[in-house]
Amino acid sequence: METARVELVVIGAGWHGLVSAKTYLEVNPSARVVILDKSPTIGGVWAQHRLYPGLNTNNMLRAYEFSDFPMTDDNAFGVKPGEHIPGHVVHEYLKSYAEKYDILKICRFSEDVKTAEKLDGAAPGWALTVKKSGGETYKLTTSKLVVATGLTSEPFLPDLDGADEFGAPIIHCGNLRQHSEALFAEATNVVVFGGTKSAWDAAYAFATRGVHVDWVIRESGHGPVWMAPPYVTPLKKWLEKLVTTRFLTWFSPCIWGGADGFNIARGFLHGTAIGRLITRRFWAVLGADVIYLNGYDKHPETAKLKPWVDAFWVASGLSILNYPTSFFDLVKEGKISVHIRDVTKLTSKTVHLSPSAFSEESITSIRADALICSTGWKFHPPMNFISPDGKQIDTKLGLPHHSKEPATNDPNVQQADSEILSRFPILQNQPKINPKLTPLSNTTDLNRGFSLYRFMVPPALIHDRTIAFNGMIQTICTSMVAQTQALWIMAYLDGKLPMLNGDTKTLEDQVVRETTLHARFGRWRYPGGYGARYPDFAFDAMPYIDLLLGDLGLNTRRKQGLVSECFEPYGPADYVGLVEEWKKTQA
Repeated sequence: METARVELVVIGAGWHGLVSAKTYLEVNPSARVVILDKSPTIGGVWAQHRLYPGLNTNNMLRAYEFSDFPMTDDNAFGVKPGEHIPGHVVHEYLKSYAEKYDILKICRFSEDVKTAEKLDGAAPGWALTVKKSGGETYKLTTSKLVVATGLTSEPFLPDLDGADEFGAPIIHCGNLRQHSEALFAEATNVVVFGGTKSAWDAAYAFATRGVHVDWVIRESGHGPVWMAPPYVTPLKKWLEKLVTTRFLTWFSPCIWGGADGFNIARGFLHGTAIGRLITRRFWAVLGADVIYLNGYDKHPETAKLKPWVDAFWVASGLSILNYPTSFFDLVKEGKISVHIRDVTKLTSKTVHLSPSAFSEESITSIRADALICSTGWKFHPPMNFISPDGKQIDTKLGLPHHSKEPATNDPNVQQADSEILSRFPILQNQPKINPKLTPLSNTTDLNRGFSLYRFMVPPALIHDRTIAFNGMIQTICTSMVAQTQALWIMAYLDGKLPMLNGDTKTLEDQVVRETTLHARFGRWRYPGGYGARYPDFAFDAMPYIDLLLGDLGLNTRRKQGLVSECFEPYGPADYVGLVEEWKKTQA
């Protein structure tokens, strides 16, 4: 096998991977950097093979771009203000970004990292075993490693009884593009399985092309995802801008919220009885407005799509209706039939359903030309991390893993839980989660979620400075978070974060404490989402960006005047020139 050594390897050529490489090279222009991606094209989630028909961003123009490469003029690709960005445009945008900053030439596509072996001693780093599309493998050694594969790189398909006898395609939404045109032409009925945003997309795509959809949402699952119109609240505000308006972020309890510097406002809203009353009212109005605008209760079929958990308790599970025509009309017209049921088994082109406690429908089986699964993703990075003797080191790296001991036996966890609930009493009254909830996957295999310092660095390797993770976060603020994480990671790998210098034992204790506190916060804040597994952000993204900028010694308040700072939404344009700002602090 070929063996070579470089200074930095970035795994993943999507938003997080591209900006990680670009930022590192901007500060270290002579470094030898390689980007590896198992997909044949650039884009990560937005690679060509994943662009199923009708795929659009939840974001509108000017909210889904890098600060130094605005999607305007020649880079707008025909997208107009107020429009959601088509998937193929995002793909072309990321390709153009890579070309502009001369990083396309360092990308190696169709190259899958199978193992990452930790190297210690005189030449620390990582030895990667890489498999090419033709099957041959080679070794690539790097001094530094950034894993930017995100949380949606490996589709999860459930193990359904009778799948081998089904005799029709069983397709994860992430692979729908390869099958869609044939199914549009030949299918008369498909079953969509799952309640996430991609299930809505698949149901809409088939129903609007004349293919009837039976949509099965598990009675033993989380229920339908929250879907909001692009403009919400009685004032008809742009939804994605709500989560980047400082004044509104204060209404969301956040353990790192103090990084924005508005501690008095946050303390009032979450530390006083009247403040908590105002906070509850804010979330009640927001949720009620979405339910009213969608008209769930105006039809018995659309009523099945009403979310099961209040909006306060979900994060990235809050999505946007970005379709050109009414989704709910397709349900009312019977082009999409909704079933709140569990799939018991598959037989020849037939999906069998459990009895329903949700409705009186008597249907027990559905004929299907295909089963489209919107069943989520494997949230562990898609490679094996090992020590020189071949042992798994997921626990040491703070990655999802299995532990025999309950998390609450850990004194650090106990302390973190106590602090979270004392600071935010509103979280003490947790919501009633579906009593029938049964995960599709075997979660006993991975019963611990991510535990990374600042959601990027393994606490056990805080002094090692050879590995970081960019993008192990779900948030609507993808581009702003990605570029801020990239700058923080570059400074960390280069040993230029002052807050990580100092007495070793004191620093290590502080890192473990903060990591545990932040990781456990997700479990209490977003039980209706995935906060216990990985960082799941909604109104938490802005103070998170502030936290990282504070670590870097950069200005967090980037508006003109206090009124603008509090009430004008932030966007990528507010962070133009971050890298140059940081470089000046190092001069």
